[in-house]
Amino acid sequence: MADAKREIERKYESDDSGLPDLTGVAGVANVVDKGTAELDATYHDTSDLRLASARVTLRHRSGGGDAGWHLKLPVAPGVRDEIHAPLSDELPDELAALARSRVREGRLVPVIRLRTTRDIRHLVDADGTLLAEVSVDRVRADRLFGGAGKAQWTEIEVELADGGDPAFLDKVEKRLGKAGVHPSKSASKLARALAETKGGKPRHPKTGPASPLTAGDHVMAYVRAQRDAIVELDPAVRLDTEEGVHDMRIATRRLRSTFRTFGRVLDRQVTDPIADELKWLAGELGVGRDQEVLAERLLAGLADVPPALVDGPVHDRLHHWAEASERGSRSRLLGVLDSKRYLALLDTLDALAADPPLLKAAAGNPEEVLAKAVRRDFAKVTDLIETGMAQPPGHDRDLGLHEARKKAKRTRYAAEAARPALGRPAKTMLKSMKSLQTMLGEHQDSVMARETLRELSAVAHAAGESTFTYGLLYGREEQRATAVEAGAPQAWESIKAEAPV
Repeated sequence: MADAKREIERKYESDDSGLPDLTGVAGVANVVDKGTAELDATYHDTSDLRLASARVTLRHRSGGGDAGWHLKLPVAPGVRDEIHAPLSDELPDELAALARSRVREGRLVPVIRLRTTRDIRHLVDADGTLLAEVSVDRVRADRLFGGAGKAQWTEIEVELADGGDPAFLDKVEKRLGKAGVHPSKSASKLARALAETKGGKPRHPKTGPASPLTAGDHVMAYVRAQRDAIVELDPAVRLDTEEGVHDMRIATRRLRSTFRTFGRVLDRQVTDPIADELKWLAGELGVGRDQEVLAERLLAGLADVPPALVDGPVHDRLHHWAEASERGSRSRLLGVLDSKRYLALLDTLDALAADPPLLKAAAGNPEEVLAKAVRRDFAKVTDLIETGMAQPPGHDRDLGLHEARKKAKRTRYAAEAARPALGRPAKTMLKSMKSLQTMLGEHQDSVMARETLRELSAVAHAAGESTFTYGLLYGREEQRATAVEAGAPQAWESIKAEAPV
C-alpha cells in the first residue's frame, strides 16, 4: 500500500563549507545531529522525459529511513505531494497509475542515478518537537539514458516537519542568507542532474521581437490550460482527494464550451468529435458525484428539522440512498482513467494543442473577435432566461431556467478565455454570469431535490413507513425555488444593466 504526504522543502547552494550555525533561528532550541545516511536513487522517466517536463519525479531509492519507490507531484513552488511505496524490484501498480496521464503508452526507463551522502540535522524547539530537518547533501549524478555524463555538487536541503508552519522556513532562509547561503537555481536534484549531465552547452534559438497576440493565441492559451488541468488532476482523482473529480469535470466543461463559443476561431469539424469525448468523460466523472452533492443537501436540510418532526427512519434511508450510488462508482471511474479511450483523448488534446485547427478569424484582432463571441453567448442567455421566466410555474419554467443556467455557465467560461484580451469588460461579464449561474443553480438543485424526495417517499410508503418528513422537506425545497423565481426578474435586470454588451 502506498502512503501519501505533503512535502514542503527548500534547497540551497553550498560551497562544501558545511551547515551554518542555525541555533539563532527563532524558535529553535537545539540542533540535533542525526548522523549520516548513504542514499542510492535511480530516477525513471520516458525517453522524452515527460515526467521531468511536468516537474514530476519517480525514483527507486535505497538507504535512509524511507527506502522504496517515491512519486512526487508538484503542488506549488517548494511544495510537492509525495507518494511512497515499499521497496520492490518492479514499479508498484498504484504509482504507475498515478503517472499514467503523463506516461500513457510510453515506457519508463532509468534516466539518472543519484548517490548522495546526507549529513542530517534536526531543528527542534524547547519541548524537543521537530520543526524541520536540515541536511547537507553531497551528490554524485550519472546519466543512464540519453548520454553518459556525470556531475557532482553539494546542496543544503531544509524540509518542514509534518504539520509545521511554512513561515518557519522563511526564518531558516533568513539565517542562511546571512551566512551567504542562497536558494538553489534548480527546483530538484533531478532537474539539476539532467541539466548538468546533458553534455555540451545548450543552444538557445534566436528570437526576435514578440508579435501581437491574435484571437487564436488567446483561445489556444485557454485550451492548453484546460488540457493541462485534466492531466494534472488525474492523480488527484485517483487518490480521491477533495474536489479532484469536481475540478476535472469543470476542465472538461470549459474545453467543450470553448470549442462551441469560439467555433469561428477553431474548426468545429475537428473539435466537435473531441467535444463528444469530453462529454463522455464528464459523464463518467459525474457518476455518483451528482448524487453525492444532492445527498449532502438533503441531509443538511434534514438536520434543520426539529427532532419531533422527523417521523420514521428518514436519516438512515437518505444515507443508504447516498451510499448505494457511491458503491461501485469509484472502481468504475478508476477503470475509465485506465482505459484506452481516455488515454486516446489525452493524446488527441495534445495533438490539438500542438497543431490547432485555426480558421480565418483566428488571425483577427482579439478584442473584436472574442468580444463578438462573448456577446453572442450572452444574447442566447438573455433569450433563454427571459423565455423561461415567462413560463408558468412548473416543469416548463424549471426546464427553461435550467437551460439558461447551462448557457450562463458557457458564457462565463467564454469570458474567462477572453479576459486577458478584453480586461475589465470580460471580468464584469464573468462576475455577472457567475452570479446568475449560482442563482439558477440553487433553483435547479431544488428541482432535483424534490424529484428525489418524491422517489424516496414512494419507497418509504411501500415499506410501510411514514412519509410526513419527506413531505416537509419537499415543501421547504419548494419554498426555496419559489424564492429564487420571485427574485429572478429583478436580479436579471440588474445583471443586464451591468453586462458590458
